[in-house]
Amino acid sequence: MPNGSIKHVHAVGRAFITSSGSLEYVGAITDITAVKQAEEALRRTENYLAEAQRLAHMGSWVWRPIQGDACASHLSNEWYRIYGIDRKEGIPTWQRHLESIHPEDRTEWLEAVNQAINKKSHYEYEYRIVLPDGVVKYIHSVGDPVLDASGNLIEFVGSSTDITQRKQANEELRKAFDQIKKLKDQLYQENIALREEVDKASMFEEIVGTSPLLQKVLSRISKVAPTDSSVLITGETGTGKELVARAIHRRSNRASRAFVSVNCAAIPRDLILSELFGHEKGAFTGATQRRLGRFELADGGTIFLDEVGELPLDTQIALLRVLQEREFERVGGTGSIRTDVRVIAATNRDFESAIASGSFRSDLFYRLNVFPLEIPSLRERSEDIPLLVEYFLDRYARKAGKNFKAVSKKSLELLQSYSWPGNIRELQNVIERSVIVCDFETFSVDESWISQRPIANASSREPYSLKSLSSNEREVIEAALSECRGRVYGPLGAADKLGIPRSTLESKIKSMKINKNRFKV
Repeated sequence: MPNGSIKHVHAVGRAFITSSGSLEYVGAITDITAVKQAEEALRRTENYLAEAQRLAHMGSWVWRPIQGDACASHLSNEWYRIYGIDRKEGIPTWQRHLESIHPEDRTEWLEAVNQAINKKSHYEYEYRIVLPDGVVKYIHSVGDPVLDASGNLIEFVGSSTDITQRKQANEELRKAFDQIKKLKDQLYQENIALREEVDKASMFEEIVGTSPLLQKVLSRISKVAPTDSSVLITGETGTGKELVARAIHRRSNRASRAFVSVNCAAIPRDLILSELFGHEKGAFTGATQRRLGRFELADGGTIFLDEVGELPLDTQIALLRVLQEREFERVGGTGSIRTDVRVIAATNRDFESAIASGSFRSDLFYRLNVFPLEIPSLRERSEDIPLLVEYFLDRYARKAGKNFKAVSKKSLELLQSYSWPGNIRELQNVIERSVIVCDFETFSVDESWISQRPIANASSREPYSLKSLSSNEREVIEAALSECRGRVYGPLGAADKLGIPRSTLESKIKSMKINKNRFKV
């Protein structure tokens, strides 16, 4: 055109012979510029749509139900790309499309589609497809029905979106949240365990003494500590069994990891499994969230099971599995959890009698008793008492802001002559109490605080042994209560005489309905 613009025209012509015999053409020229512009705009729109589908990972489609089957009449380029099919192969059959759906999702997908056909309704479904090269993708499909004027179903028009990346991102996010929650739970529980350890008044910070019996124990500790063998510590109450367990842990290859202590006698029987192995949310009334057990907290480190002889039989079975298989299940859980924990157990019970009476499993005993370690009582190493007095006196005097220049010779002789049924724990309490009330430079102990009974020997303690307790329980308990005037705990209590934990004796008194008040004078 003169102004430089371009027009599209469509020319048609027809030739004919005139009367004079010459050849002429008759025709017409039509301006189709607007049509060409519309076609170009449509092509651009189609390209935009194709690019938008590519960017959105969404392919469009149209398919028609045909007598229980279906036939696609349109599939976009992006649909082919998503399904990994070459467009040159033509429109795939319905059967091929079904075979591309993951076997685990195929039945439900067909049910969703058939329901939409029967109800002539919109449908939306997520499923997986398997590409020819074996790659699995997640697909989100939506479809709307197209009806004729009579309400008959003609076809479905819809789209299929590749949501694989979103699914993978969600899964990674879920795993990250689970890991964060696990770490949060672990930190929370470790913080609780740490506070328990910090707040707990330790019996003493170091093993004090030079007696041959104690040195023999220390020698055995140094030999077993570097190994991963289970250790069973036996000895009377108050002898320092937990201290020995900590010494083993500190000298082991696990010293940098957690040391978790559990008093099996102090935990109610119906909660001990949850305490040791944890529980899932909703496992029982009050389980409002998942809780890690002591074995999970001790993973890589050491768990100390004090008063292990008090464990119920069902808990003994679970503990045996941990020792044998190195795995356990949380209460209310379904999956096994692997654990790497060294087990150190302690008891003051007579396991021979407990096994004979059926209250303790022999197979568990053998698993725990790989390396037995017996702690001597304080009366068996009375030569260590001066050193222990000095140790405790220094500790509690500093706390009280007092300075003692010497220890009364009479008090020291008294302390060495006493039988100490409560062992080191009882000595510790006597020293602490004496520091509080003593106002002189020479430290002394009130004689009234210490019973004048002589050092007990095996024969004097035999009437109240665990062996006699298991065979004639009620009579033995009542005899002990009678001699102790109804007192259950403490150095002069029946529990100490019987050599069993206070909680165990209280439980037996309750179950046998023994009125301990009738023994009080």
